[in-house]
Amino acid sequence: MTVLLLLAALPAFAAERTVLVMGDSLSAAYGLAPEQGWVALLAERLRAESPGWKVANASISGETTAGGASRIAGELKRHQPEVVVIELGANDGLRGLDLAQTRANLERMVEAAKAAGARVLLLGMRIPPNYGPDYTRGFERNYQALAEEHEVALLPFLLEPIAMDREAFQADNLHPVADAQPTLRDHVWPALRPLLD
Repeated sequence: MTVLLLLAALPAFAAERTVLVMGDSLSAAYGLAPEQGWVALLAERLRAESPGWKVANASISGETTAGGASRIAGELKRHQPEVVVIELGANDGLRGLDLAQTRANLERMVEAAKAAGARVLLLGMRIPPNYGPDYTRGFERNYQALAEEHEVALLPFLLEPIAMDREAFQADNLHPVADAQPTLRDHVWPALRPLLD
């Protein structure tokens, strides 16, 4: 009887679907306990509101788009996600890296995710204006152009709801504090939710 009950439960486990997050320190809960980050909070919401879904957080502090592009195939194979959230590019921008190369790296990730049968959500970033108007506009445009060209979902700016609030950031003025993480989760949720159907 116990064996039959276990066998009956197997399909439920097999049906669990995965959201894979490929990000940098903003998604890796830099300076915080892992469970305080917006990705962990998103996982909690998924468990509560979308049973059968889980989150695999493959984010690494300091990650660039080149790093993400080099890792995406392995992460796709490991997690076999239905949805891939790509939150990369901020470190490219802060280092003033070539915009065309950043776009090419992001495109490799989008194409790999789609080829694996996953839906994609791009989380866009913006950089400070001191990099010059051409670079800052081009940086932002990369995300918009990729989303349009590859017909994937886009959240234009992950930090939009907290960007102007100094109290929402740690002492480095780059990484959000714990109290700001639920706001980021709530900002991402409406863009992610349609991809779960």
